[in-house]
Amino acid sequence: MHGAVDATFPAVAGPQLDPSDPYVRQAQTFPELSPEMAATIASYGREEQLPAGTLVFERGQRTVDFFLVLAGNIEIFELDADGQPDVFTVHGERQFTGELDLFNNREILVSGRTGVDSRVVRIGRADFRRMLSAEPDIGEIIMRAFILRRVGLIRHAQGGVVLLGSRQDRDTLRIERFLVRNGYPHRMLDSELDPDAESFLESLESVPSELPVVIADDQSILHNPSNAELADALGLNEALDGEYEVVVVGAGPAGLAAAVYAASEGLEVLVVEGLAPGGQAGTSSKIENYLGFPTGISGQALAGRAQVQAQKFGARLAISRGAVGLDCSEHPYRLTLEGGQEVRARAIVIATGARYRRLDLENCSRYEGQGIHYAATAMEEQRCVGKEVAVVGGGNSAGQAAMFLSRRAEHVHVLIRGHALAASMSDYLVQRLDASPRITLHTRCQVSELQGERSLEGIVWTDRDSGEQMPHQIENLFVMIGAQPNTDWLGGCLELDAKGFVATAPRADEAGGNTPYATSQPGIYAVGDVRSGSVKRVASAVGEGSVVVQAIHQFLYPPQS
Repeated sequence: MHGAVDATFPAVAGPQLDPSDPYVRQAQTFPELSPEMAATIASYGREEQLPAGTLVFERGQRTVDFFLVLAGNIEIFELDADGQPDVFTVHGERQFTGELDLFNNREILVSGRTGVDSRVVRIGRADFRRMLSAEPDIGEIIMRAFILRRVGLIRHAQGGVVLLGSRQDRDTLRIERFLVRNGYPHRMLDSELDPDAESFLESLESVPSELPVVIADDQSILHNPSNAELADALGLNEALDGEYEVVVVGAGPAGLAAAVYAASEGLEVLVVEGLAPGGQAGTSSKIENYLGFPTGISGQALAGRAQVQAQKFGARLAISRGAVGLDCSEHPYRLTLEGGQEVRARAIVIATGARYRRLDLENCSRYEGQGIHYAATAMEEQRCVGKEVAVVGGGNSAGQAAMFLSRRAEHVHVLIRGHALAASMSDYLVQRLDASPRITLHTRCQVSELQGERSLEGIVWTDRDSGEQMPHQIENLFVMIGAQPNTDWLGGCLELDAKGFVATAPRADEAGGNTPYATSQPGIYAVGDVRSGSVKRVASAVGEGSVVVQAIHQFLYPPQS
């Protein structure tokens, strides 16, 4: 890990230190606690004497303990290709073990052992959570360190997996996107470009037609796994209980806000998500109009912080386990998840958001993941270096994507059906697009043809007024048009509006808790983009997700008359 960080998960709020200073980064990632803080932490656990070479935790275990070193050290290691320990971090006196997986029950990514005879304090999970709550100053140091340690694991591909496949292949891109958005360390080997790929493929005794493959730490191989299979194989999912006080469906800004506030109020919370935390906002390269971030924050960084925050308060997350059915004929309500699992919920928050519409072209699905994209992140940007690209859409997401891609693309074409951007895009983005010499706005245009054999090779757009057709050699097309609600899975349980968004209305009785987010079923609420009439902004989604928790409390535990 070596203490290096990047901007994926910026440091949490705290002392204003220069993050570009490597000594500052090292001190924040592997802090040495004061004797007073160490004594406070020790009061929450039990002291143990461990001989050299004692394995204190091992990759793949769940619910491991937190360790504070009083004397000696604990070496953090992974296994190399020959199965031998590769030590990359050593925790010394008054330093502590752990990273983000201590906030959940997922399989941990690394192993730890004593390098010499050592004296440590062992703290179990329940007491660890109690310490974080009771000692906020210490909790802040631990939280920051855990975030930066995960960043280091991601940056140096430690404790992760190897993904081998062609970046031109849709499944390779799908798997890489899943790993990136879930903050899972990995090394990407492009089978067509990476010089190490051929020898790696030979060592696996595989052929190119079997790609993509994921190689885990124990050298087990997953051939083109689905997202759900990958999540299970990597231990990203926890065992689910049968019933929860609150189930939040969707881990976008609205859902994560609901989870944070509900869990912090002591409710038992499960968040179910089909892909990764962040929702549509999680794919945004930069959100600049969100309060408190004057220089902007990426959607993935915002989602990463919110996810950690929810887990710190005890919320549980089920990844690649999106809801596929809802039975509201009895209470507690029954939710069916991908893979056939069922959970019951006394209250439900619908926060499944919306997705971009597809282009109305017959062969559109053929190029999805192979030239057509619905997100513009660093992963997609790599495919666009030195090339012309096109962005379809006139909203803020399209504007942010165009600005982000213009950094490395040769030129960005923005296509809209209307006459101007002012009605649909924030003024600061309109001005930036106008000022950029690497971005051209094409009004009154629409994509009329997609071309290419294996992947997208060119597009044709048509002037809606003149009918003129304009072919362009464009291999990457970013589609960010309209919004379709993710409500297909509701199965008629809730009232929807004409466009399929969940209808809500103020409900002033005990069942609804006097909230504008109540649906047609008591105890089921809708927040964020999926709600009919909502403002499609991150800030409003976060606000709705946080405010709805008061109504949930009143529904679950109505005041006694």
